[in-house]
Formats: sequence, structure tokens, C-alpha cells
Amino acid sequence: MYYVSFFSLLLFVLVSVGFFTLLERKVLSYMQCRKGPNKLGFLGLLQPFSDGMKLFMKEQFFPMNSNYVIYMVCPVFSMVQSLFLWVVFPYYVNCIELNLGLLFFLCCSSLGIYGLIVCGWSSNSIYSMLGCIRSVSQAISYEVSLSLVLLGFFLLVDSYSFMDYYNIQFTLWLLILSVPLFLCWLSCCMAESNRTPFDFSEGESELVSGFNVEYGGGGFALLFISEYSSIIFISMITCVIFLGSDFCSLFFYMKLVFMCFIFIWIRATLPRFRMMSLYHLAWKCYLPLSLKYLLFFIFLSALCFYHFFL
Repeated sequence: MYYVSFFSLLLFVLVSVGFFTLLERKVLSYMQCRKGPNKLGFLGLLQPFSDGMKLFMKEQFFPMNSNYVIYMVCPVFSMVQSLFLWVVFPYYVNCIELNLGLLFFLCCSSLGIYGLIVCGWSSNSIYSMLGCIRSVSQAISYEVSLSLVLLGFFLLVDSYSFMDYYNIQFTLWLLILSVPLFLCWLSCCMAESNRTPFDFSEGESELVSGFNVEYGGGGFALLFISEYSSIIFISMITCVIFLGSDFCSLFFYMKLVFMCFIFIWIRATLPRFRMMSLYHLAWKCYLPLSLKYLLFFIFLSALCFYHFFL
């Protein structure tokens, strides 16, 4: 039953990635006063399957100067890394329930940057190498704040398990205690998933396509799946930590879809920032804010501990 539940989860994640791309194209089109895909199937619902077939059936081409084996393996590594994160999805039965789920998320998500680095380096293209260097400098900036945000909630809840976040938010969402921290977390998640306005490694206007410029067909599709799977997983983590986490209710998945919609909304609204703007935000705004909230959560947990034992 463990294998059945895990592979069914992966199947639903892959299907949701396809329909997330359809949602993004429809939302962006209506925000730009056009229709978007609406011909293939009813209201364009079969468009993701057509796009997937087109990408995987295209002819593969290999740059002459690339490091051939690494160039081919890197998209597979990126996809496996993004899908491996879903191991921590909190089932009640028939799947593993990690007591250190948040730590596992931090460890695995920090590996995602290696996929971008190796893709940029193995292609042996100046544009992909520039995108790789940008992604490294970007990761150094935002991951400190991202880790401190999670550390603050760990000190408040005193657990790394997702089920404890589910139990503690029956009556009060943690978002109510930390609205500024939620905005900081959302911005760091944009940088984590290489989305607008922090998509420096994929700068289409100045780097053609950034780290994935030499990929086409199946390789590009695997990189595409890894990015969108990470976005959906980050939206799930956001709902677990900030918005309550009743995994058996339909309302939880409505909140998850709303968080995915926010990613698309921000892409349609904001232009790409300059690199220095991200560094300024990460080191001069988000880091002091997360440290102050860390002290606040320590004080709050100590107060609750004292009141409980008094």
C-alpha cells in the first residue's frame, strides 16, 4: 500500500503540473485581454497533454561542445529532486510520516540549485553559464531568510512534523500572528522557484533563456516539470505553515490552488527586478525581519511554557 499511495501521489502531481500550466496560460491571457488555449478539447482542457506529447516527441539535439553525459542527466536529476520532495506529504496511513518533515524539505530544496548550476555549466554556452552564476548568487541571498522563517515556526510549534502544524491550527492560523513574515516567506518562495520577479537565471530579455537555453524537447520538458512541481509543493508548504492544514478537507486544496494563482498573478503584474534589488531585499529587509520574528516567537513560546506550568 505504501508503493501504491506514493506512486498515485506522483501521478496526481504530474497531472496537476499539466493543468497548472493550463491555468497559468488562461490567467495570463485573460489578464492580457485575450482568450488563451480554448480549441483543443472542451475549453482547451486537453492542451497540457498535447503540449507534453509535442515536447517529448521532438527530435533531441546535442550541442557539440557540451559535456554530453552530464548535459543529458541534469534534467532528470532536477525532476527527480522536485518530485522527491513530495515524500513528506502528510498522509494519515500507508505512506511515511516524517517527524523531521520541515528539515527534510530544507535539505532537499537546497539541492535544487545544483540542477541549475550543472545545467548551465554542462551546456558550455555563455548565456547558460551566466544564468548559472546568477542562480548561485541568488540562492546565497534568499535561503538564509527562508531557513530563519522556518526556524522561528519550529521554535513556536516545537516540532518539525507537518501533523503538529495540522493539530495546532485548528482554532488559529499562524498567518494571523505573522502577516509581514508571510509576505517575506512568499517573496523568498518566488526566488526559490525562479519565478517573476526573481527569475534571474531565466532572463529571457538579456540571456535568451538563461540556464536552459541549449535544452529543447524532452530535456526542456523535464526542467519545466521540475519547476512547476516545486511551485505546487511550495504552495502546499505555505498552506501547511500559515493557512491551516486540514489535509482531508476540500478547503485545504482550494487554498493550495489560490496560492498557485498568486504565483501567476505576480508574474502577470510585476516586471523582473534587478539583481541588486534582490540582494538589498534579502540582506537589509528580510534578514532583520526574520530575526526579529525569531526573537518574538522565542518570547511567545517561553510565555506559553511559563503559563502552562504555572
